[in-house]
Parts: sequence; C-alpha cells; structure tokens
Amino acid sequence: MACFMPFSNRNLDVCFFVFRPTVVLVDEFVDTLKQFSLCTESLGCVQNSIFKSIHGNLIIWYGAWLKRSFENKELLSTTLISMLSNISSMAILMDHSFFDAYAGESRDGSSAARFYTGDTVSMIAAVTSADEIDNLSYACLGLFKSRFLKMEGAAAGVCLRCQSKPRVACLYVWKSLQFCYSWIINCDQRKSMLPYLDQFSLDIKYDIYRVVYVSGDIVLNFQAPSSTQMLENGETKEGQVM
Repeated sequence: MACFMPFSNRNLDVCFFVFRPTVVLVDEFVDTLKQFSLCTESLGCVQNSIFKSIHGNLIIWYGAWLKRSFENKELLSTTLISMLSNISSMAILMDHSFFDAYAGESRDGSSAARFYTGDTVSMIAAVTSADEIDNLSYACLGLFKSRFLKMEGAAAGVCLRCQSKPRVACLYVWKSLQFCYSWIINCDQRKSMLPYLDQFSLDIKYDIYRVVYVSGDIVLNFQAPSSTQMLENGETKEGQVM
C-alpha cells in the first residue's frame, strides 16, 4: 500500500503529530499509533502514516483529510489529542500542526510524493517570526527548486507551510537510505543554503526517518473503538499526549 503527499493544498489538508517516546520498547508505542491510525478513519482521515527517526528518538504521525471535509482544524486537533489519551504514559506530544503543501517535484512526473512502508524520508523544518514567514516561504521554494534535481536518489520532495505557526518544512522521499547519506556527506549544505536563508533568524531542525506504517497495512489484534468512546476517556495533561 502507498501513502502520498500532494504538491498543492487543493485536495487535502495534512497534519503532523510529533512525539518523543518515553518508553524503552518504542515498537510498542508504534503499534499503539497504528491502532490510533485506524480510529481516525471515523473522523474522515483518508490516509495516514508513521515515520520513525533513524538516529533520534522522534516519531511522526502523518494524517490527511479531504479539503473542507473538516473545516474547524482546531476542533479536529483537539479531538485527535483526546483520542490519544491511552498513550499518555508512552510518549510526549512535542508538536502538532496542519500544513498546506505549496510546491513539489517528483522524478516520475507525478503530482504527489508517494511513500511505502520501509521507505526513507527526510524532513527539514524552519521557524521564523510572523512578519518573515511569507519571505521565508518563497526563499525555501527557491532553495528547493535549485537543489532537487541535483539530489541524486531523491524520488520526490514537497514544500509545506504551517497553517497556524510561522513555520515551513520540506519533506523528501529517497530511493534508499544510502542515497540520503551520500547527499548529506557530499553536499556543502552551508554554501547551498546561505544565499537563500542567511537573511532570516531561524530555528532549523533536520532528521531522517524510516516509514514504518502506511494506511492499509495490516494491524493485528485490534478492534477499533468509536471516537465517542475514546473522547469519553480523554484527559488533559499539559505537555503530554492527551
């Protein structure tokens, strides 16, 4: 089964939930997130995926909704957080946001970045001030356009802009982990990025992930409760998954 991320925001609203596991057996947390993924279908989620950091300790849950199927994003986010109450002891929710895709390219000419379980993806995110976000979005687009065709082994890439915070991100799908490493080692990142980003005051984060689940994968030993049942059990704890 494949998951995908479009190159524009015409059809889908996409979101990312970023977790830092607090348990030793991270695979147990991933299995629980797979179960959560099935439950989101009752809220209209049309596809979802889980990324596991290769070198760090972060887990990202990606979900997508048909455009305008759930117009109140704040309510949707609150509902999703409430549905995660059963894993509050397993991970800390570091961040969650909806994003608009505003550009992208692929080697095969498709209009979306496609990824499968086992694929390698990399993400870079930059946070700036509210008055700089428009200029940063254009600068990141210019950087993406100048680099993508030179990134040997990159199958597709997407530029994303956060709906609620002054933040942009780029996601790349790689043909293999070795291609990703080769790009990092051989490319002078500072030299290539400075002409586009030197004018901004930025907090930049970068990581490489393994796709460990996409919607449609088999999830064993699970009976999905309704979203109403999960909401009834929800609790609010600052800084933790609710």
